[in-house]
Amino acid sequence: MTNIKKVGITILSFLLFTTTSLSFSSTVSNVKTDPEKDKILVYVLKNILTRGHFVVKDMNDDFSEQVYISFIEGLDPNKRYFTQKDLKEFSKFKYQIDNQLINDDVSFYNLVYSNFLNKIKKTANYYEELLAKPFNFKKDEVIDLDYANLPFAKNENELIDYWRKQLKLNTLGRIQDKLDKEEEKSKKDKNFKKTSFKEIEKEAREEVLKNMKELYLRIEELERDDWFSTFLNSVVGAFDPHTTYMAPRIKERFDQDMSGKLEGIGARLFKKGIYTEVSELVSGGPAWKQGELEAGDIILEVAQGDEEPLDIVGMRLDDAIKFIKGKKGTEVKLTVKKKLDGSTKIISIIRDVVELEETFVKSTIVEKEGKKYGVIDLPRFYIDFSDTTSRDSAKDMEKEIERLKSENVKGLLIDLRNNGGGSLKTAIEIAGLFITEGPIVQVKYRGKAPIIKNDIDADMQWDGAVVILVNEFSASASEIFAAAMQDYGRAVVLGGNQTYGKGTVQSVIPINNFYPDYDKDLGAIKMTIQKFYRVNGGSTQVEGVYSDIAMPSRFSYMDFGERDLEGALSWDKVAQAKYKRTDSYTNFSEVINNSKQRISTDKKFSLINDYAKWLRKNQENTTVSLNLKEFKKENEKQESAAKKYTDAFKYESNLTFNSPKYELPLIKKDTILAEKRSIWHKNLSKDIYVAEALNVLSELQLRNTSQIVKN
Repeated sequence: MTNIKKVGITILSFLLFTTTSLSFSSTVSNVKTDPEKDKILVYVLKNILTRGHFVVKDMNDDFSEQVYISFIEGLDPNKRYFTQKDLKEFSKFKYQIDNQLINDDVSFYNLVYSNFLNKIKKTANYYEELLAKPFNFKKDEVIDLDYANLPFAKNENELIDYWRKQLKLNTLGRIQDKLDKEEEKSKKDKNFKKTSFKEIEKEAREEVLKNMKELYLRIEELERDDWFSTFLNSVVGAFDPHTTYMAPRIKERFDQDMSGKLEGIGARLFKKGIYTEVSELVSGGPAWKQGELEAGDIILEVAQGDEEPLDIVGMRLDDAIKFIKGKKGTEVKLTVKKKLDGSTKIISIIRDVVELEETFVKSTIVEKEGKKYGVIDLPRFYIDFSDTTSRDSAKDMEKEIERLKSENVKGLLIDLRNNGGGSLKTAIEIAGLFITEGPIVQVKYRGKAPIIKNDIDADMQWDGAVVILVNEFSASASEIFAAAMQDYGRAVVLGGNQTYGKGTVQSVIPINNFYPDYDKDLGAIKMTIQKFYRVNGGSTQVEGVYSDIAMPSRFSYMDFGERDLEGALSWDKVAQAKYKRTDSYTNFSEVINNSKQRISTDKKFSLINDYAKWLRKNQENTTVSLNLKEFKKENEKQESAAKKYTDAFKYESNLTFNSPKYELPLIKKDTILAEKRSIWHKNLSKDIYVAEALNVLSELQLRNTSQIVKN
């Protein structure tokens, strides 16, 4: 066994990676057991984790219970397979899993998994029988979609009733869609003859049945390794939510995701239970340009142009991606469940080549009250670890600032919204552009004293005013940079109440490095190995960075961020590093107060705040009526309430944004670049958060720059 300390760290990143987890709706038909591989994986993973993870965690009864709960939820998150009788059988291992893992034993997995396979075989009988006859839509009953708190069925009869309600809801949704379309057609054509409800109901059930059959055909294609990966992720995830096992296929996709060009819609997807969810949009990509798809949206169906849509609920992520991706110029129609209000929407996107160039630094210039200001968009802290001579975010940032200085801008607005992080090295170097020498961040390994990471370049490239715009998606390296600028008093931070709160770093390590004699690919582990602390000593973990000026957003009252992840590492602090605040502004408090006053009296921000409260209220309502009339009333009520907030984010600033001079000849040659910049500039002019950030930037008054001294 190779000692973990001798294994080189292949990738260090602060990116918000999300575990690809399988759902209840996947299983295995061709079971190919490889006991040797299973035991090797358990053996290697437990040794890597116990030796190298940031947290020292005993494999005891508490650990065993956590794995037990996580694995069963991973297999059956919607409580559609196991009953309380099954759980009673499983529970004999509830506090034995730790002992089994110590002995490289997977008996618990085998028991649950074999039971799961048997349950899958019964399921076809459930849905076929239930969908064979009409549902009673006059009956007053509801379904609770809060599956996390739903108890497992007491027996098989109650389990079948769970299925009945779910299938009834699926059918009801389709019926309502069909009735709405019929109504629209009748309004346009007085001679249109409506289809009878009986026919509509039958069509809806047939569609649901067809989708269920397609789903279970896809299920048969899955391999045993997929489900063993789910078990392994239950084990490694017990250490913290960002530690995950990546099977070879997942690792391959991970590597592809980190580099190269994409041809498709420009959205990163992950599996959440039975659903394919959008984790982020690629800046400049087709989905980003189209503007309707958002992070957190769930993709339910995929249609190729005008073809019939394919239901991808429960589909393997790899397969779902194949249907969503496609050649440049082709159309894909996504049926999406919106994260914020739960509404269903069809979004048409024309696929294109998604260039990673759009994830790089870019800037624009805006004139306000006779003065020019630079706006820099930093989508992530990028770097090519395999080629240190290539471009990275620090080099590009330095170059962009020089270009803006040559055009005599009076201040810089740095936009870190949706920046999930990246390289710590570049975050430190970028922070160094705004101060002279001094500490930027503290890094701590398990059981070790914090290591202070300094900016050692005495030059300060930009000594003017700085405002940093963040939101709830600003994470990791973004938080390190924003925190350093805040601690030094070098910049005003404004945006959401607080940033994401991911103060940990993960290393991605091939497992074969620890077992080189094994000839099969064992995949990799992404493991939390470090924690980060501000120069003031506080961790960015969980707490993130609190904005100097908090502005209402749609996420203001949502459960969101690291603080809402189960098992997230806790906040703590270390000794403060030795640094001296620059306190760059003579009117810092006055500017902050002015902005808060504007925000509190602004009708748009007030409406956004009301919208955020409404979204929170909807999030807490998890029951849906299965009575047709009540279902329709609920939908109409929801749509009516939503109309009140239609204009919440409609805003015009009357500001004009223009590319810096160096980019003008490039735009003339590159129509795609010209279009991207045109869209970006148009969006900036309609962005209420950018407008307020520029108000703040224009009011800041600098002290004598000679007072921004070395630390």
